Parts: sequence; structure tokens; C-alpha cells
Amino acid sequence: MTSRRPKGRLRGRLTALLVLVLAAGLAGGAAGYRAGLAQAEPEIVVPPLPLTDTERTTISLFQSARESVVAISTADTVVDPWTRRSYEQPAGSGSGFLWDDRGHIVTNDHVVGGRSTATVALADGRSVEARLVGRDAAHDLAVLRIRAEDLPEPLQVGRSRDLEVGQGVLAIGNPFGLDWTLTTGIVSALDRELPSRTGRTIRGLIQTDAAINPGNSGGPLLDSAGRLIGVNTAIYSPSGASAGIGFAVPVGTVRRVVPQLIESGRYTPPSLGIEVDSRVNAAVNRQGLEGVLVLGTVPGSPAAEAGLEGARLDRAGRIVPGDVLTALDGEPLEGLDDFFAALDSREPGESVTVTLRSGRSERTVEMELVEG
Repeated sequence: MTSRRPKGRLRGRLTALLVLVLAAGLAGGAAGYRAGLAQAEPEIVVPPLPLTDTERTTISLFQSARESVVAISTADTVVDPWTRRSYEQPAGSGSGFLWDDRGHIVTNDHVVGGRSTATVALADGRSVEARLVGRDAAHDLAVLRIRAEDLPEPLQVGRSRDLEVGQGVLAIGNPFGLDWTLTTGIVSALDRELPSRTGRTIRGLIQTDAAINPGNSGGPLLDSAGRLIGVNTAIYSPSGASAGIGFAVPVGTVRRVVPQLIESGRYTPPSLGIEVDSRVNAAVNRQGLEGVLVLGTVPGSPAAEAGLEGARLDRAGRIVPGDVLTALDGEPLEGLDDFFAALDSREPGESVTVTLRSGRSERTVEMELVEG
């Protein structure tokens, strides 16, 4: 088929129509452009409201405390089976805080994971190698030490026994590697319990709804005055992220455990000088006998001087049970867990009243706790 140009008259009409369409389009575009200009005029900017007293206090507390908080990372040395070359593989991360002016850093035992070294990042940007000083898995606490100049002031230490449910708290840490994150909340409950990795129960835990996530472990929980009241240690969460139920080791426990870790590398609670066995005691408890079965006493100990008797064999070779501790200062002891918790809350030199059962008779004796 042949294509032809439109003839003169038709071509003129098409040209006129095209001009009208273009003119209308340009006019509409210009109108739209002018309308757009009108809409793009700047809105009135409302000046920000002044910060509340609570906000100013929170900001001040964070700016002061963050300098004492550190980020902790650990690594394992891995050997390539093919090349036999070794390299560092990241193992985990957590938080911690300066305890004193000698470079001691408190964190969770599970953050360090039994490793002898870790890398500590300070708030001023420095990265320093730290060595393990001591650890106590039963309370999930560990102490590292760094050697560096111009360290920040350590956190002020409060008292966990003065806490009240409902009072405000702040948590600072490194959740998911997001360094120096602040979250706030309240004390949701007190005297919570969680099992430690040793099987013993950590008691007296602080429950808080301040967001605590992986990486917050080992970081400080502060009161509204910026004082240390706990060490964030665990969360309850089906998903692994914060569900508003976090737990912190109370500062009262921290103050008992940490000095011993710094001095000797381990924590030993006060002692009465009795010999016990966890498996034997658990078996006895399962049979319905509550208390702590004494298997023996340490010569010269308070228990030995008080005349406590351990289990023994009679002439026929049968086991004769020894004394059974049933209460300490009037608090019933169902088993070893209660006994260790009772000792853990006391100091060497304190006098305690111990209730004993031997056969069908019961008696009480006064004893003084000694260093374990």
C-alpha cells in the first residue's frame, strides 16, 4: 500500500489542530507548575519544646555513665585443616563496665566464655586487649583487666537492698553490636531466680522491662541517680529478642563476689566447715528427706568444734546417717541449693543459728562463719 502526504487543505487543518492541542497542553502544564509552586511554599516551623526535667536528667546520666561502659568482643583461634594456618574467628560480644581505677572490668562469665583474653572497646574509641582475672560461673560474673592510661571514672555503686518495684532504671550496653545503647524502664520485680550454668540457682535477681537484648549481657543496670544496682545477665524471650522481661545480678551480690575475683581469681562463700556431696544429697532429697546431709567435718572448723557428726559405717558395714541441717537462722533448708544461697548472703565472722536433726532428735547450735 502507498503512503501519501495529506493534501494542502487537509494539511492546514491538521496543523491548526496540532497547534491548539500543544497550546492547551502548555497552558495546562504552566497552570500545574504554578499550582506546584504554591504547594511547595515552606510551612511554618514550630520551634521545639524545651526538654522536661526528666529528659534532661536522663541525658545527663547517660553522658556521664557511658564513659565507664565498654564493649567486649571475644575470638577463638581456628586452624585451617588444609593450609594449617591459624586465624582469629569472632566468638561473641557483650558489655562491661569499669569497676575501679586499676582497670578492672566487670562483665558476665558467659560473655567471656572461659577465654583468657578479650578485646575491650572504650567509649573514646580506643581498643585494648584485656586478660581474665577471675570468674564465677555460679553467679555469672567475671572480671577482666586492661592496662591503659587516662581511664574514665568507675561507676558509682548503689545498694540493691534499697530497691522498690516501680522505680526507674537505665540499661547501657551493646545490643546486637550497637555500641553504647541506652534503654530505660522500671524495676518490674525483685528476688527472681534463674539457674546458672553450674546448676546452682542465682537468687535475688532484679527483673526489669528495660529492653535487654543479646550484647547487653555484662552491662550495668543503673538507678535514677546513675548508680550501679545490677549487672544485666539474661532475658526471658521465646524469640531471643527483648520481650520486656530482663534480669540483672543485684549489686549486693556483685560487691561480695568481685573483690574475691580480683584478689584470688575465684569466689568462695563463707563456710561452716562441713563436708557435703551434691549427688548424695540430691538422692536423699528425692527420697523425701529435706535438709543438708553432713558427710563429715573439717578438723578445727566451727562444725567440728560444735560437735556435728558426719555419716559413718557401723560394725556391720551399714551406713549410719550423720546430722542433717534443716534450717539456718530459722529459714528452712530443703537442700544444698538453699544452704549455699544462705551462706552466700552472709559474710565471714557472722554468727548463725543452725538447726540440726539427728535421728528423731532436733537441736540448735550457734556457729561463726569462716572463710571458705
